[in-house]
Amino acid sequence: MRRFVISNMASSRLEINFIRLLSRCESIASEKRGETEWRLEKYVGALEEMLVALKKSPSKPTPEVLTDYTRKVDFLKGLLEAEKLSSPTEKALANQFLAPGRTPTIANERMPASKTVHMQTKARCTGEMRKELLAQLGCPSTGRSFPDLSVCLSQRGLALDERQSATELDAVLQQHHNLQEKLAEDMLNLARNLKNNTLAAQNIIKQDNQTLSQSMRQADVNFEKLKTESERLEQHTKKSVNWFLWLMLILVSFIFISMILFIRIFPKLR
Repeated sequence: MRRFVISNMASSRLEINFIRLLSRCESIASEKRGETEWRLEKYVGALEEMLVALKKSPSKPTPEVLTDYTRKVDFLKGLLEAEKLSSPTEKALANQFLAPGRTPTIANERMPASKTVHMQTKARCTGEMRKELLAQLGCPSTGRSFPDLSVCLSQRGLALDERQSATELDAVLQQHHNLQEKLAEDMLNLARNLKNNTLAAQNIIKQDNQTLSQSMRQADVNFEKLKTESERLEQHTKKSVNWFLWLMLILVSFIFISMILFIRIFPKLR
C-alpha cells in the first residue's frame, strides 16, 4: 500500500481528497494497464469535478497551486486520449505534446510523478514503434525493449547493403524522434511566448484603464470646481449690477434735487 504524505499547503478536506486521488491516478498511470482497465478514466473524471469544486471553494489554494493541479489533470486526460489512438506513431506524437506537472504531488516524491509517467510513456511508445517495424520486416522478437534492426537483419542472413539500409533506417527513426521532440519544444515555446504576450497586453490594458479612471476622476473634480466658480461669478455679477443700479438712482436723485434748488435759487429773469 502506498503511503500518502500530504503537503502542509493542503488547507481543506476537499483539497486533501483531491491530492490523494491525483496521486492514485498517477500511480495507476505509471503501471502497465490492459484494455479493460477502466478505473483511471473514471478517476480522472472525478478529478475534474473536484478541481472545479476546488476552484469555487472559499478556502481554495493559491493560483499557482491551482495552475499546477490543472496542468496535472490535463496531462492525465491527454494521456488517456493518446492511449486510445490506434497507431504507435500517433501515440508517440501525441505524447510529445503532453505537459506533466512541475511540482511533486505528495511530499515524499523526489521527482514529480507525472514527469515519471511521461518518460515511461515515451519509452513505451518508442518500444511499440520498434516492435511494429520489426513485425513489418518479419524479424523475430528478442525480448529487448529497443532491439537493433541491423542485428535482426544480420541474424536472417541478409546482404550487407540491406544491413546498411537497416542502419540508415535506425538513423531516420532517431532523426524523426529528434524532430518530434524539437517540434514539441517549439510548440511549448510558442505557447509560452503567447502567454507572456497575453499577460503583457493585459498589464498594458490594466494600466490604460487605471489612467482613464484617473482622468475621469480628475475631469469630475474639475467640473465641480468649474461649477463652483461659475456660481461665484454669477453671484458676483449680480452684486455688481445691484451696486450700479443704486449708484444710478442716487445720481439721478442728486441731479433732480440740484435742478430744483437751482430753479429756486435763480429765478427766471424778467
